[in-house]
Amino acid sequence: MRSRLEWRKARVVEARTIAEDVRAVTFAVEGLRAGFDPGSHTNIRVQINGDPAIRTYTVLPGPPGTLSIAVKLHPNSRGGSVFIWQLQPGDDIELTEPENRFELSWRASRYLLIAGGIGITPIYGMAKTLASRGQRLRLAYAAKSRHQMAFVDELAALLGDRLQFFAQEDGEALDLDSEFAALPPDGEAYICGPLGLLEAARQAWQKSGRSMSRLRYEVFGDNGRFAEQAFDVEVPQLGARVRVRADQSMLDVLVEAGVDMVFDCRRGECGLCAVNIVEADGMIDHRDVFFSEAERQENSRMCACVSRACGGRIVIDTGYRSDLTPAE
Repeated sequence: MRSRLEWRKARVVEARTIAEDVRAVTFAVEGLRAGFDPGSHTNIRVQINGDPAIRTYTVLPGPPGTLSIAVKLHPNSRGGSVFIWQLQPGDDIELTEPENRFELSWRASRYLLIAGGIGITPIYGMAKTLASRGQRLRLAYAAKSRHQMAFVDELAALLGDRLQFFAQEDGEALDLDSEFAALPPDGEAYICGPLGLLEAARQAWQKSGRSMSRLRYEVFGDNGRFAEQAFDVEVPQLGARVRVRADQSMLDVLVEAGVDMVFDCRRGECGLCAVNIVEADGMIDHRDVFFSEAERQENSRMCACVSRACGGRIVIDTGYRSDLTPAE
């Protein structure tokens, strides 16, 4: 289960490469409501190997009636980024009204924004909105190289010395401990990037003794430690066995097979779709930010929307019991 999606017809009006392996696509959208908050995302119906699927992308600031996204062409993509990169002006698609689960609180005296690679997409909108309202902020933008950084010139003109780049190829390293130490007690940090960056940030934030409620982050659903492989899933109490292809999520396949699942964010953040791991042939690639590192090491539960088995077979328990009846 999840919130009701409001689908809209859309047409591509512009598609251009804005950084190395980063493509920006703008859509004209029928009946699009005016205005949306920074950090919002949209769901897009895509075709992967001839089969329909849904992928989620951050929405960028843009003119009324339009919706823009920026997508990195991932080498281990499940197929969503390839589909978006093939879109050309005039192509028709369907997408949803933007919704936001990565919201600014508007309660902090100072904001620290941290982006890793394509994680700049929600951070870009936040930086523009905070700057336009005269808020105190700093943006730390890290990537493997400057060529992979999108919106560089615009952000530099907007933020000046409030922006700092960290290019790994140039030997520039982001120091999370120093960044957090410079924040006042009521400051807040907003982070989007690879799973390793988010885990390091969460550990550094906890070590600093700050309230976890003042650290906000968003993760990429296709960001794991291992390349995607096909694997089998068994749900013994339901007599179900399904095959999850490399370009599919376990959650999508289970739902398509008629397995009752509770879910919402589809990004490994809310934990609603977590299932119990009964048995697994090999490694589990935990891609969520819901469980702690210690919980992931236990390998007792996993988020079905983003986490995967590294091939082989996995046996799970969804927690559903057909013999349970509602209390009268």
